[in-house]
Amino acid sequence: MLRNVGSADRLVRIVLGLALIAFTFRNGVPVHGWDWAGLIGIVPLLTGLFGTCPAYSLIGYSSCARQK
Repeated sequence: MLRNVGSADRLVRIVLGLALIAFTFRNGVPVHGWDWAGLIGIVPLLTGLFGTCPAYSLIGYSSCARQK
């Protein structure tokens, strides 16, 4: 896959993903009520770790530095 997520964008995605996942499990392992919504943090975490974003691919955007 073509990388389309730059380094600053990757860092923000990883931190945000970890924060959302931590929010989900702040009261222990059982996920109840709206705590499951924090599992959305898996998406930015994975896109940050792999360096590719399917939404960016769809619109043709890249936050990577341009190669000369």
